Amino acid sequence: MNAVSDLPLAGITVLDLGQIYNGPYCGYLLAMSGARVIKVEPPGGEGMRGRGGGALRSYAFMMLNGNKETVTLNLKSARGRELLRALAAKADVLLENFSPGTMDRHGVGSDALRAINPRLVYAAGTGFGSNGPHRDYLAMDITVQAMTGVVAITGNDGEPPLKAGPALCDMLGGVHLYAAITTALVRRERTGQGAVVDVAMQDAVFPTLTTALSAYYARGGEPPRTGNHHQGMAVAPYNVYAARDGHVAIICIRERHWESLLTAMEREDLADDQRFADMRTRARHMEATDAVVEAWTSTLPKAEVFHICQQHDVICAPVQSLDDVLHDPHLLARGALAKLAHEHYGEVVLPSTALRFDDVEPPSVKLPRGAGADNESVYGELLGLSADEVRNLAAEDAI
Repeated sequence: MNAVSDLPLAGITVLDLGQIYNGPYCGYLLAMSGARVIKVEPPGGEGMRGRGGGALRSYAFMMLNGNKETVTLNLKSARGRELLRALAAKADVLLENFSPGTMDRHGVGSDALRAINPRLVYAAGTGFGSNGPHRDYLAMDITVQAMTGVVAITGNDGEPPLKAGPALCDMLGGVHLYAAITTALVRRERTGQGAVVDVAMQDAVFPTLTTALSAYYARGGEPPRTGNHHQGMAVAPYNVYAARDGHVAIICIRERHWESLLTAMEREDLADDQRFADMRTRARHMEATDAVVEAWTSTLPKAEVFHICQQHDVICAPVQSLDDVLHDPHLLARGALAKLAHEHYGEVVLPSTALRFDDVEPPSVKLPRGAGADNESVYGELLGLSADEVRNLAAEDAI
């Protein structure tokens, strides 16, 4: 393996003005790919630091902001805005996920900063984009889920709609923002010019509707909510089934999967049952199909169901709790999760990065630094300010 300095984005400097989930996750991906990421926070730090009590008790903040340097900077201060302009002149990327127009109102939007540094990649993550009728709608994960159709298709038919459990809009937006930034950096290598990047969470989430939209066009209108079933109600078995100690997910997408499942369940006698003759027929007899499967799964622990299905090449997985996932031996063995000591939580499990390269190890996972911990070193190195000058900036409430 090569040294960590050989990570793909080594030598790239990023100013991360991200907040909450969307922007900070993009910044974390950039940091774990080798970029120097400087988190720029308001004096006292981003609000997410304090969630859960205490300066660094927020698990979400820990998860998304490790492996970054951190400086404080007051955008409401004229001197603070001068500092940001000076930093942007030295940076390759600036990312932010404020409401559209926020940075422009402070005089540090994309036009102003790229006038100073034409090579700058200015990347904005938003809920609904920088233009269009919904540009100024307030956007949080649940509202973007609602506007994108995710809430409408989640839940059971005849019951109220549900949001998806994870913050999928924030995170998919962050992933797409990362992709747009790295794409812009590739183009800059050819042209020498930076870019203005606009990534809307709504745009990023829309492709997740693929199955539901297929059902929409097949039906000629809105499909019902289908709970854990296939949204087109065209695949069976496709469900979450009770086991003796929890639940398992099982899906058969080819006839050989169904035949293998019958062997696994020791129910080869059903091979000639016309209700289960093929996928279309099983889908028409979905309740009977599910009943057959659950009659078997409910007699066994979920780990045993999983083991038997694996032996018979049936697509299956146990429904893991959050505790199961945090201690998943596979994720730990791959280095996808790391265990760190934390002064408040004790041992805490944090993610590494899903972006892997076969010739270089990802950086070791680190806890976030205190707000402004790198003020002296960053402002000193990049802007040539002395320790006394940095202290004076703090006294002026500029940082």
